[in-house]
Amino acid sequence: MLSLFILLNPQLLLQRCTRKSPFSLSSFSNLHAQAVSLMPQRLRNKPKKHHPSSTISWNTTHNFVLSHPTLSLLETKCKSMIHLEQIQCQMVVTGLDLDALAYSRLVAFSALSPMGGDLNYSKRLLFAMPNPNAFSWNIVIRAICENRYPSEAFLLYKQMLIFVSSSGVRLRPDNYTFPLLLKTCARLFLSRMGLEILGHVFKMNYEGDIFVHNASIHFLVSCGELEFAHKVFDESCVRDLVSWNSLINGYVKSGRAVEALRIYGEMKMTRDADPDEITMIGVVTACTQLEDLKLGREFHQEIRDRGLKMSIPLANVLLDMYVKCGDVEEAKSLFERMEEKTMVTWTTMVVGYAKLGYLDTAWRLFNAMPEKDVFPWNAMISAYVQAHHGKEALSLFHEMQAMKVEPDEVTMVSCLTACAQLGALDVGIWIHRYIEKHSLSVNVVLGTALVDMYAKCGNIAKALQVFHEIPSRNALTYTAIIGGLALHGNTQDALSCFQEMIHAGLMPDDVTFLGVLSACCHGGLVEEGREIFSQMSSKFKISPRIKHYSCMVDLLGRAGLLKEAIQLVESMPMEADAVVWGALFFACRIHKNIELGERAAIKLLQLDPNDSGIYVLLANMYVERNMWHKAGEVRKMMRDRGVDKTPGCSSIEVNGNLYEFIVRDKSHSQSNQIYDCLIQLSKQMELVECVAGIWHPNDEVQIYDEGRF
Repeated sequence: MLSLFILLNPQLLLQRCTRKSPFSLSSFSNLHAQAVSLMPQRLRNKPKKHHPSSTISWNTTHNFVLSHPTLSLLETKCKSMIHLEQIQCQMVVTGLDLDALAYSRLVAFSALSPMGGDLNYSKRLLFAMPNPNAFSWNIVIRAICENRYPSEAFLLYKQMLIFVSSSGVRLRPDNYTFPLLLKTCARLFLSRMGLEILGHVFKMNYEGDIFVHNASIHFLVSCGELEFAHKVFDESCVRDLVSWNSLINGYVKSGRAVEALRIYGEMKMTRDADPDEITMIGVVTACTQLEDLKLGREFHQEIRDRGLKMSIPLANVLLDMYVKCGDVEEAKSLFERMEEKTMVTWTTMVVGYAKLGYLDTAWRLFNAMPEKDVFPWNAMISAYVQAHHGKEALSLFHEMQAMKVEPDEVTMVSCLTACAQLGALDVGIWIHRYIEKHSLSVNVVLGTALVDMYAKCGNIAKALQVFHEIPSRNALTYTAIIGGLALHGNTQDALSCFQEMIHAGLMPDDVTFLGVLSACCHGGLVEEGREIFSQMSSKFKISPRIKHYSCMVDLLGRAGLLKEAIQLVESMPMEADAVVWGALFFACRIHKNIELGERAAIKLLQLDPNDSGIYVLLANMYVERNMWHKAGEVRKMMRDRGVDKTPGCSSIEVNGNLYEFIVRDKSHSQSNQIYDCLIQLSKQMELVECVAGIWHPNDEVQIYDEGRF
């Protein structure tokens, strides 16, 4: 029972509410102020003009109302407040306003009618009601709960508790009042207010009512109090299908899919109720979270066996389950069988095809959508970004703007990621200004994307500025700035950020360690790198991946510790890939270790025999040691295998436009001026002495110029 739950947990109210009696009115005022503070600023700053929601039905089918000549006008002919006032005058003249049911129809029209009702007028009617009743007050509370300022419902509830009519009648909330208030608390996540309402429920002995009981569970699960909700559920003698559904879907929304499925199993065993569409939405979503395709198919079959109506929401969650579990063919079949498709349906399929790499199919489906809001646009832009097609993503963003679709924070994150991939700093700056101009909320996700973009596009100072301006930073934010600092060679700053992250209680992940090890590699900090690499598994319980090993091999190799580097490669728990062997190969070339360099090169050629760069660099290494015969063998091997040198590709951003060039490219209209500038730069570079022991890029060029390949 809910009462037993409150009695056994008195500390709950003490922890979450002010220590006042359940009927404390001052606490309601304070909590109302907190509730208003949670509302978006754009709503709090607007004048308090109420507009009844067009989604609320206010009409009745009561025979007395429809058969009465005056009241029937109110139901069928009343179109404005002027009409309402005329009908009200007629009711006063005839004494009909003394009838509680008749008077409640006036209140209902002014509170709920989309024909021009006035919520403030409905309150005036309440306070002037000759024979007040909870039914009429509930109508207005309901209207407020579903209106622009739902927190005002608590003020009206406060007035309801202390209201005394002119005839001395006192009001008492009923089993319809509390569900309205608890659902509002759930929607606004007002846990303290909701717990105080629960205190009133217990005081007035409504904990045994099924409507109040279900609303209590819904409130508790919505505010994350799943254990408390489960306790209320278990100790109650009144529960129905709604109770089970609230608990199951509460666990699902909290990401606790296993518990949700266990509760569903208990529901079937107890046979308290048969599952309906809402139940199946919950359990199918649980399968999606677990990526359990087999169980998802079983639930789909159960839906058929039970003859449940395949509503649009149920079909959409099944579609989402198949897509996220990788069965796009079954998703396609279900999609084609759906008679009515919503924007969610289309977007789910677009995401499904894009996730599996079918970008062309996703694009065709996207273009076939009858209507598109920001969500499918975001899905398609994100798909291009994830496929590293940054130019297409930004192009689609510009098309989205041309279609007058308002982007949101998710759009901005995807576009900033595309800029980071392309190094498009000018476009990234424009997007940042767009965010500021349109007052988009720079939350931790968007802030992290800005940091990452500035860092990867070369403006580390701006990245640091944005990093420090983010009000709340998480592990991803720190990872982005650590990686950026490492990329720019700011080794000590990167390590300082890492220590700051640890002291803040944030847990680094494998990407964080990749950034820290890269910083050590750029700074030549061998001891620090060894220690951090060791702490990954010993302190943070993160198993090093192959990229971490490649960083360590690179770090040791650059420092000339080639023996330790090859020992690390041989001790790896997985097979070394081309990146690992490549790091070792370049280190051998720098330190002129021919024997180990040959071994690394042979491994690289085994992994990718068509990589022309390995042949070129190996031949150059032989040339540097005057081993011309060996260099010739490599060149012959390259010719025999038919390997051609892959032309290099560079890109540059000018005035927000990206230009790509390959070797000997003359496609650009200003190619002559570009080559003239390149010649001047080359002449200046010849005057600069190279750092001793570091391979000069002209070495490779000279070999080609001499016609040896």
